[in-house]
Amino acid sequence: MPRRIAAVLASVAVLFHVVAAGQTRPPDDDLQVARQALAPTGVLRAAFLRDNPVQGRVNPQTGEVTGLAADVTQRLAMVLGTRYQLIPSENAAAVIMNINTGTADFGFLAYDAERTEQVDYAGNLAVMRSSYVVANTSPLRRSSDADRMGSVIGAVKGASQQLFLISSLRQASLRVFDTQPARDAIERLLVTGELSAFAMNRQRALDLDAASSALRALPDSFVDIAQAFVVRKGDAAKRARLQRIAAEMRASGVVSASIRKAGLEDSTAVAPEDGN
Repeated sequence: MPRRIAAVLASVAVLFHVVAAGQTRPPDDDLQVARQALAPTGVLRAAFLRDNPVQGRVNPQTGEVTGLAADVTQRLAMVLGTRYQLIPSENAAAVIMNINTGTADFGFLAYDAERTEQVDYAGNLAVMRSSYVVANTSPLRRSSDADRMGSVIGAVKGASQQLFLISSLRQASLRVFDTQPARDAIERLLVTGELSAFAMNRQRALDLDAASSALRALPDSFVDIAQAFVVRKGDAAKRARLQRIAAEMRASGVVSASIRKAGLEDSTAVAPEDGN
């Protein structure tokens, strides 16, 4: 058995209740139970947000998925001894639909209390930071500067940042977009002053900062949000199993290695523990 695979199996063996000293892979009966619980079709299927770089990136030419969702799902499939399928989803509603219709066995979403009415969160993996993008000439220097009288802040409908700002803004107004505008549209909105700032996850903000001389990302985060496994509402057994898996993925370095490999150190951190 290759050293890397053996190490992965050993690091997550506890998730399948392996207690025999020195065992390097779960016993067959435990594997069968785990496969049936997590991948009943024989393929481990995971839904993620295709346009969220914190979860993953999809190569437009090849369709290859890289990033946290890919790394975590691949490692788990390796332990189970199953194939896996990553399901790129347009938005959070699509992730939830894929789970609730049985198209996906689990998904990845940022925590939001409203979503707990539709799915159960099943273990935090990473923490996503959130930032404002502004015009390079903007007087705004920190996130706290944005919430002022006369400011108009843009956000995407259903995104974690929009859900947070609905209840947190005190003076600024919020303009909600159905989808993330293209870079040139965001440039126009901000440079012309139609918007004072656009709220998004920090990695997207940093990507825009790097791609456009007309834009810059503010240096701080206005809200940090856990990225977690999600499962169908009421599936307590799967939820408990994935919570243990998430804890081991955090503790064993799988999540931190994935963040480093994807170059997300400035926008994402390992979740400290489950808090939802």
